[in-house]
Amino acid sequence: MVSCGDKDKAEREKKSARQATEQRGNTREDSFKAAKRALGKRVYHDHRITLYCRASYDENGAVILPAGFKTPRHKARVARIEWEHAVPAENFGRAFAEWRDGHPDCVDRRGPFKGRKCAERTNRDYRLMQADMYNLYPAVGAVNAMRENYTYAMLPGAPSTFGSCAMKIAGGKAEPPEHARGTIARSTKYMAWAYPRFRISRQQEQLMDAWDSMYPVDGWECARASRIEAIQGNENPMVKGKCQALGLWQ
Repeated sequence: MVSCGDKDKAEREKKSARQATEQRGNTREDSFKAAKRALGKRVYHDHRITLYCRASYDENGAVILPAGFKTPRHKARVARIEWEHAVPAENFGRAFAEWRDGHPDCVDRRGPFKGRKCAERTNRDYRLMQADMYNLYPAVGAVNAMRENYTYAMLPGAPSTFGSCAMKIAGGKAEPPEHARGTIARSTKYMAWAYPRFRISRQQEQLMDAWDSMYPVDGWECARASRIEAIQGNENPMVKGKCQALGLWQ
């Protein structure tokens, strides 16, 4: 005899699977490596500026740090950019059973494994989310490392973690500089819209709505979204609609 609880669980799993097939996000590129290469060569080729610190970098990814930049940790990663997920991979990856529990195909010489490596190996839907270029931004490697998978928040009492770069990390939260907040908000809202697997808390949703309203799109954010749409094939309505309204869409 099947209990009501089992029926409810089965229905939830069916609904989740159905929602996962209705994604409006990336359906074209499932290689994270290829996505990063496309961003470097076809999107950021004439705008080599990092998201958080506005540090410039060259075509090989070598960073020119702004005056006064410092990092308390990960100094070996300070000289190069890394492609940062605005919505961390772990935060949407946990929606996949392969990340949480593993998979029969996720076994190596040390035994079974799970997490990002397993999800990447066995689930194309995960790979598509991981490679979605709308969610990827250049960042100083040390900043990317210290940000980890922390959610965004306002940290009014915290000092800048990186000296002249006004990025704050404290108490398992991250507060980006003002110039990055609108971009981050629209990326987060896009991911929640495009991938039903990924859900954000009500508190996070309210913060993203506030940042989206307070920090409007600019010419670069619009150009970036237009270029990604041409490569990836799907639109980001959280950016595109606002750009069109301002006459910034090309």
